[in-house]
This record gives sequence, structure tokens and C-alpha cells, in this order.
Amino acid sequence: MDLNKFYETWHEELHHHIHHLTNSPRPPTTPDHHHQLTQLLNQLLLHFSQYYRVTSLAATQNTLFYPRWSTTLERSLHWLTGWRPTTLFHLLYTESGILFESRLFDIIHGVQTGDLGDLTAPQLTRLSELQCETVKLENAISDEMSEWQDDTVGVMGRTSVDVDIIGQLVKIVDKANDLRLRTLAKVVEVLTPQQAVDLMIAAARLQLGICRLGLKHDRERIEPSKQNQKAC
Repeated sequence: MDLNKFYETWHEELHHHIHHLTNSPRPPTTPDHHHQLTQLLNQLLLHFSQYYRVTSLAATQNTLFYPRWSTTLERSLHWLTGWRPTTLFHLLYTESGILFESRLFDIIHGVQTGDLGDLTAPQLTRLSELQCETVKLENAISDEMSEWQDDTVGVMGRTSVDVDIIGQLVKIVDKANDLRLRTLAKVVEVLTPQQAVDLMIAAARLQLGICRLGLKHDRERIEPSKQNQKAC
């Protein structure tokens, strides 16, 4: 599989999904609107799932795999070939706070906005529980990665590497990808379709923004003739 080609196609489709989500009916006022939001949301979740299935497959073929299409900035922010699962909670709370402040007048007067700024107490409690669970799982995977690195110090420089050592790394990457997807799915379950759409749009815009900033930074460091022609 041509991974660079896959990412180009995946990236174009991400723009397509975000365009439809941005132009979707929010807040939904009819059953059809709710169905449309849910359908668009499920399509985007499947899109992210496809990405991490492919990166896991790439890791089985090349244990030193990293997303070659990513910029230097993106790679500096990566945790085991992708974003940290706990990043999702930081983004959610940030977006919720921004929307809450912008709708404060309406909220004070009892107007329910239905967006991320209108999270209920039960939702906040469940999100806090999920965050604690995710922190523990993320730390456990990080510890596994540290142990793996310690174990491989003695084999560095050999012409061949133990198959078991390679397999261990593949399993760690699989665990990281699985935790990313499970965290995303569980958070979406807590939110309403409108809130989940708000979060996914914010997540995609953050990803695209970091990509553009990374490209700008790399262009300033790399000669034009050697630049990767990736576009965000």
C-alpha cells in the first residue's frame, strides 16, 4: 500500500466530512435533522477508524513506522504515531468553556443552547470518569513503551532483531490506536449529536491548523526544491 497516497486521499475526504458537518442543521429541530447529524458523525468516526487501522497495519510491516506525511511539528506532538487520547478531553473542555462564555447571557436567562457550552452535570461527571480511566490506560501504555525501549538497548546494532521484540512493539502501537478510537467513541456516546459534531469539527480544525503551521515551519527550513508538496 502506498501510505502517502492513502493519506492524501484520507485528508481530502476529511475536508469533505468537515464541510458537511459544518453545514449540517445545528441545533437539530426535526427527527430528520437528528438522523442526518448522527449519520454524518458515524461516517466521520469510521473515517478516523480507517486511518488507525492502516497505521496499525503499517506498523506490522515496518516497526519503525512513523507517518512520513506528517510535518516536523506534528511528529513532535505525536504519542505512538498519533495524538494522545487525553488530548480529546482538553479540547472538549476548552471548546465548552469558550462556548459557555459566549452564550453566558442566554444561559443566565435559562435558554438552552444544546452545544458544548451546555453540558449537563451528569455529562460532566461521566466525562470526568472517562478522563481518569483514559489517563490510567495511557500511562500504562507509555510504561510499556519505556520498558520496550529499555529491553531493546542491548540489541541495537545487531544485523537481525528478535521477532518477539518486533511483535511487542506492534502490540503497543495497536493498543495506542485502540485506546484512541475507544476514547473517541466513549466521549461521543456521552454527548448529544450536536455536541459531538461541535467536538469533531473542533478536533479536525485543530489537526488541520497544526498541519498548516507545521508546513509553514518546514518550508522555512527546507529548500523549496526538496519540499514535500503536501497540502492541508
